[in-house]
Amino acid sequence: MFRIWPHWLGLSGITMASDGLSRLTKSLRTAAPFALAVCAVPSAPASAQSVRITIAPEPLDRALTSLARQSGFDIISTEPGLARIQARGVRGQMAPREALQRLLDGTGYRAVAIDARSYRVVRAPKTVGALIRRVAVRKHAEVAETGGDIVVTASKQGSTLLRFPGSALLIGGFAPGSLAARSVTMDDVARDTPVLQNTELGEGRNKIFIRGIADSSFNGPTQSTASLYFDEVPLGFAGPEPSLNLYDMKSVEVLEGPQGTLYGSGAIGGIIHLEPNPTDLAKTAASLSAGVTLTQGGAAGYDAAGMVNLPILKDRVGLRVVGYSERDGGYITDSMRRLGNINRADRIGGRASLVIAPGDGWSIELGALGQKIDAADGQYAETMSGPLERRSVLAQPYSSHIKLARGVVRKHWDSGLDLVSATGYVDLRTFDTFDASRTIGATGPTVYTTEQSDKLFVQETRLSRAVPDKIGWLVGLAFLEDRDVQARTLGMPNQTRDIIGVSNRTDSVSVFGEANWPVTERLTVTGGARVTAARTDGEPSVTPRSNSFVKGRATRRIDPTLALSWLVGPRLALFARVQSGYRTGGLAVASGVGRVQDFGSDSITVGEFGLRKQRTGATGLELTVAASYARWRDIQADLYTRRGQPYTSNIGNADIIGLEATGDWVPVRGLHANFAFLYTHNVVDGPLAQSSTKANRRLPETPAFAGNAGLSYRWTLRDASMLSIATSGRYVGRSVLGTGDFLDVSQGNYAVLDAQIAWHWHTFDVTLAGDNLTNATANRFSLGNPLILASRQQTTPLRPRNVRLGMSVAW
Repeated sequence: MFRIWPHWLGLSGITMASDGLSRLTKSLRTAAPFALAVCAVPSAPASAQSVRITIAPEPLDRALTSLARQSGFDIISTEPGLARIQARGVRGQMAPREALQRLLDGTGYRAVAIDARSYRVVRAPKTVGALIRRVAVRKHAEVAETGGDIVVTASKQGSTLLRFPGSALLIGGFAPGSLAARSVTMDDVARDTPVLQNTELGEGRNKIFIRGIADSSFNGPTQSTASLYFDEVPLGFAGPEPSLNLYDMKSVEVLEGPQGTLYGSGAIGGIIHLEPNPTDLAKTAASLSAGVTLTQGGAAGYDAAGMVNLPILKDRVGLRVVGYSERDGGYITDSMRRLGNINRADRIGGRASLVIAPGDGWSIELGALGQKIDAADGQYAETMSGPLERRSVLAQPYSSHIKLARGVVRKHWDSGLDLVSATGYVDLRTFDTFDASRTIGATGPTVYTTEQSDKLFVQETRLSRAVPDKIGWLVGLAFLEDRDVQARTLGMPNQTRDIIGVSNRTDSVSVFGEANWPVTERLTVTGGARVTAARTDGEPSVTPRSNSFVKGRATRRIDPTLALSWLVGPRLALFARVQSGYRTGGLAVASGVGRVQDFGSDSITVGEFGLRKQRTGATGLELTVAASYARWRDIQADLYTRRGQPYTSNIGNADIIGLEATGDWVPVRGLHANFAFLYTHNVVDGPLAQSSTKANRRLPETPAFAGNAGLSYRWTLRDASMLSIATSGRYVGRSVLGTGDFLDVSQGNYAVLDAQIAWHWHTFDVTLAGDNLTNATANRFSLGNPLILASRQQTTPLRPRNVRLGMSVAW
């Protein structure tokens, strides 16, 4: 099970692994691409005013580190070979930007401004350029662990995290060779991140929500509230998230929503941005990872993954390929069919990225990915049978398939201008089978199947510019075409007949823009808007009994944003933001046999404010706190009737108050204590919600409180290897399955304890991790088969106590 471990295992909210300057300098001399992010803690605010600079002639990586320490500027680079370049010495009273220029003169590298206090060092246009990305690993010039800046790439303007005017969470620890490297998915991340909530129908058919913006526990035609992106391309429009394997992923960025200005419809809860590790054009690299998991009372599982990076034409063309296969051993027993461990699931997939860098600031990336999940049966139990047992007549397998193709063109000019043009196509399909033998009217073995197909084409082109002490801006044009098809069958096995389904086609064109105005050196105001014209056309699969529906509808929207960031100290910033978002409407199956009905658009407005504190040395506290208020109108929700049939409706309005925090305290070097929590109070107002008791008039899947805490320590042994131990616990409060008296079934209210020990030697790692050490048997999710939901007997139990032994190597 994935956790947000401390810095040395992965990003704890906002931090990547750190082994100190001595380790960094040593690794930089041999690694490519070179990754440097140094941030000094100045005694006075960094500015364009002259400061005293004293740098001796030394390798360029060390010189840049010294300059960052003396000037207070952030200097970031992902270029190979900086340690092999001898920089000239710089001495005297001068502006930091002038000192940086002097250091880089004649080296073949140049500085590109990110903001007034941050630069990235890239290869000069006259030299063959590697793929330029805004990548930053948090390091400090003098200490082993610290609170330097990283870049929030999902902001589309490359804002540093400290100055990002909103709630953001950056999670890492997926890279080959890291102590946390193993096969994890977004489901694992969501379970261990309080600001995220997810359903537990099964990997590949779950839904993820951000900060309590949850519409429904069920899959249907409504657009997702959280938009999931792989690099620059969304992974779908409607339906469940595909549960991609995150091996060799650089980071997962969560920008809490709405994010309508930059990302359009569907981002009302926020966006989740999966950032893959970039292709290295200079060095051949590879990695392997494998593990075996043993579950108490269940079947064994395994995972294996590998990566190969090949520079086909050094510094110009490179290929990176990732492949993986895993089995999740089952632990549910079906006493009626006399079968054990029925909920086995297999996942296989891979991805590839070809990068071409023709020079002069241009880069072209062509990529593809594919993944297939096949599960032998559902993972639910029934309380009348036992905590890990159920009774069913037929097996209930499901599968999820995704294919993605993408192309991204980037161009950078010396003036600070950046062009990004991304095109993508996604084909996501899910297949579900449910045992309908116990439903009203069934006379024998009966099977009910659903198939959802979502085909999405997107194209976005944007132009941006960031210049120190001047207004930074971004403008873009986006086009989206999505076709979502819902098909259903019912009947005896091998003799099923089609029943009514629907298809929705959405076309959308948007123009958007955003600007950052540095009012003062410390205060920055951000404003922007997105103008969207969209149309959705729906069509039933068979002639419905009633024609009282509208096949097509148009939507016109303007979604503004206004935000500010105020730097009140060297590593302390306040932020505030107001933003809106929406989802398109469409056509859905209605309550009753052979009927369809329309559901309208919904919209949300959110205001938030908070503070972000980063460490100024090796020890101390790093903290982010934020409070928010959301007003959600005409909520779309996919629901079920008491007979187990799906329908979609606008159920009313909701007010949501949220308070969240993440923190990491380092009292002494090597010892980390971290925590995160989310408190939400929400009330749903509408006829359906009013059928429940007042205490249950809540949004689904949103406990009032969820939190986690961890403690870890690491130390270096005599042979230069490293040993680490860590323990963590998480608590998920009570939530309800859905809105209304039929769906106000309780779930959650459990705690889980995990632990891990790891040994690292050069590029070889061994980990032993134990999950659910107390063998808790609580109910995660009160659904497995919607056709017998009225019995209120369904539970999704926690996986019993399990242990994984894993090994990884990278070279």
